[in-house]
Amino acid sequence: MEYFLENHHHLWFLIAGISFIVELSIMGLSGPLLFFAIASIVTGILVSIGVLTSWQMEILSVGVVSALTALILWKPLKNLQNSKSKTDTSSDMIGLKVPVSTDITETSGNIRYSGINWNARLVEDASVEVITTEQQCQIVAVSGNTMLVKPV
Repeated sequence: MEYFLENHHHLWFLIAGISFIVELSIMGLSGPLLFFAIASIVTGILVSIGVLTSWQMEILSVGVVSALTALILWKPLKNLQNSKSKTDTSSDMIGLKVPVSTDITETSGNIRYSGINWNARLVEDASVEVITTEQQCQIVAVSGNTMLVKPV
């Protein structure tokens, strides 16, 4: 403990490392500890070059830099998390021709496959606006538990 009292910057680097490990292993880059870890690294650097010389200034620095980091990185990180395509093109159901059990539109509908009614909707580039009951359609992708279909 005496070592860290004499070398504040090493304490801030240790705190940053622990915060990064917890953030990446438990929280999955959700944000709060990431911002705190970045602020701890910046504070450690400022202490090591002699810009900050007291505990009060170091703690203030961590708070201010955490807030600034959150303001700057919040939106880009959320966009990064939401940019993943959730459409699956590797399902073994893709390519199957199945009967329509309720009318399928761009927002809703059902198909029947293997004795089960599955949620379905038209793909964006479908050539029709609705596929009516008892027609056939082809599954072209899967988005969550919804089949994206086009007319046969």
